[in-house]
Amino acid sequence: MMTTFNHKPRILFLYGSLRERSYSRLLAEEAARIIEGYGAEVRFFDPRELPIHRSVPDTHPKVQELLELSMWSEGQVWSSPELHGNVSGILKNQIDWIPLNIGSIRPTQGKTLAVMQVSGGSQSFNAVNTLRILGRWMRMFTIPNQSSVPKAYEQFNEDGTMKDSPLRDRVIDVMEELYKFTVLLRDKVDHLTDRHSERKEKAAKQ
Repeated sequence: MMTTFNHKPRILFLYGSLRERSYSRLLAEEAARIIEGYGAEVRFFDPRELPIHRSVPDTHPKVQELLELSMWSEGQVWSSPELHGNVSGILKNQIDWIPLNIGSIRPTQGKTLAVMQVSGGSQSFNAVNTLRILGRWMRMFTIPNQSSVPKAYEQFNEDGTMKDSPLRDRVIDVMEELYKFTVLLRDKVDHLTDRHSERKEKAAKQ
C-alpha cells in the first residue's frame, strides 16, 4: 500500500567538524540551500556536546535529539572532512549513535542518502567511499552521485557561500538527484524494505 505525502521531503544534514570555519559544515549549508530551492525541508544536527558513543546512556538529550531527527528525516546528507584518509571521528560518532533498530522502528532503513567530503589537498574519495559502506550498513538507499571538494579552503567565499565552479555544479547535481530519489522512494519504503528473513523471524515469534 502506497502512502500519499502532503509535506515537503525531509532532509537531515550531518557534518563532521567542530571548527569555527568548518568546511564540511559550509559544504552542508550550501547543499541545504540548494535542496531547499528544489522544495525540501532541511534540518541540521549540531554535533557539539554529543558524548562519545556509549559513554552515556542513550537517554542523553543530545542522543535523543539525533535519534528524533533521524526518524523525522526521509533522506540524509553526510558531509565529512577527510582526516588521515578517512571520515572524521565527529561524523562517525554521530552515525554510531544511530542504532539499526529501536524496538520495531528502524531510524535509517529505507531513507535516501547523499555523501560528500572536503579535503585540504588534492581530490580524494576515501571519506565518501567509507560513508557509502556505512550507508549500506545502515540500510539506506545511497544515491549514485557524490561530491568531493579538494582544497576546500579555496572554494568558499568569506561569507561561507561556495564559489561558482564545476565543484559547486556537482553539489547541485547531487542535491537534485537526492531530491528526486527521495520523492520517488519515500512512499515505497515499506514495500522495498519488506524482507523474507524478517517476515520469517516475526512469524517464528508468534
